Amino acid sequence: MTENTDRISIAARLRNNFLTGLIICAPLAITIWLTWSFIRWADSWVKPYIPTRYNPENYLQFAIPGTGLLIALIVITMVGFLGKNLIGRSIVSYGESVLHRMPLVRTVYKSTKQIFETVLKEQSSSFKKVGLIEFPHPGTWAMVFVSTDAKGEIAAKLNEAGEEMVAVFLAPTPVPTAGFLMFVARSKLKLLDMSPEEGVKLLISAGLVTPEYKPSPEGAMAAFKDLPLSDTVEPQRAAVKR
Repeated sequence: MTENTDRISIAARLRNNFLTGLIICAPLAITIWLTWSFIRWADSWVKPYIPTRYNPENYLQFAIPGTGLLIALIVITMVGFLGKNLIGRSIVSYGESVLHRMPLVRTVYKSTKQIFETVLKEQSSSFKKVGLIEFPHPGTWAMVFVSTDAKGEIAAKLNEAGEEMVAVFLAPTPVPTAGFLMFVARSKLKLLDMSPEEGVKLLISAGLVTPEYKPSPEGAMAAFKDLPLSDTVEPQRAAVKR
């Protein structure tokens, strides 16, 4: 009986050690693989366009991973720097005017530029808030990422009742690369204190990785104000008497 118990305890310890090692090694291996894959993808796109005389691999006996990615970052930064001065803005405006004359290209360019300007704008609040909406039916809640307020024709059509509408992105689990764009009333949206990064973790893990709840100061003050006067004053009086 003792031998069987010892065997079970040894097997349980080995299983626990394996699971602990898996928790440590799996995220590290996946992170390294994704980073390496991204570097190789960037190199495969950039290196063919590097002139031979400027490619350091032609002077070395081995390949340097990340050369294409580094050169791409330098070129993009230089283009952004040149695009801020008068000459650069003139060149960009001329290039955009040429693209706007092309029937199919102008639609793709304008849409892509608008998306990048909205997402990468420093003061933009797009996808910086997480909320809950009742979906697919009342009583069932789904997590969404708040995009922006409804604008243009959609706002004119949906705001007829006087209720402000908000555009939200409903992403599926566990791969949030596609989803649904939905317009909901602001009063039907429950904002959460968690960050978008924490929301993505919760979404990808199917609810297994729950972020720690840290109430905002505004929410704590609102909860304090909602308390009855007797609940806040009487304990203080009792403490003073003691």
